[in-house]
This record gives sequence, C-alpha cells and structure tokens, in this order.
Amino acid sequence: MRVRKKVRGTPERPRLVVTRSLKHIVAQIVDDTKGHTLVSASTLEASIRGEEGRKTEKSHLVGKVLAERAKAAGITAVVFDRAGYRYHGRVAALANGAREGGLEF
Repeated sequence: MRVRKKVRGTPERPRLVVTRSLKHIVAQIVDDTKGHTLVSASTLEASIRGEEGRKTEKSHLVGKVLAERAKAAGITAVVFDRAGYRYHGRVAALANGAREGGLEF
C-alpha cells in the first residue's frame, strides 16, 4: 500500500510517522520539504523502556513524550501518518497520547 506518497507534511504542519514492530513502536515528526526528522520518541529509549506496563500503555507514553518534545521544538500541529497500520490498539494509543500532550492533528 502506497501511503507515504499520499500523506505529505509541510514546515507549518509536519508529518507524524508511526513505525511499529512486534515489540516496539517509533514515532517521528518529519519535515518532508527538507527530509529531516525534527523530533522522535520510541520504546527503545531507556526512559520509556524502564516503565512498567503493556505495549499499548507504553505506546500512549511515547505519544505524550513526543508531544512534549514537539512543543519544546515549537511544533503544535501535525499530519498523522499511520503508515498503513489500522488506527487501532498501539497506533491509536500513541495518537491519543500525542493529543493529550497538546499536539493537534
């Protein structure tokens, strides 16, 4: 499925990309015009990996951490790119955590 071609970010509204594996989830905010990652958060980070809870709960935490870092970088609005994953479970938990943290989709 060609999703990356359809969802584009701009400097005013960069793209929030979700990448999921069986154990981990990675979220990046990317400026597509420059091709640079502006902010990222992942369950591979020591601060998040040490937290107790299930994968869905950790995904929610990744969304909150990403939103905090985005606000510190001056990003308030993003375009959500779920990369072909269903908006369900860990992907939805990450999105809800980012919204709670203050990001606007």
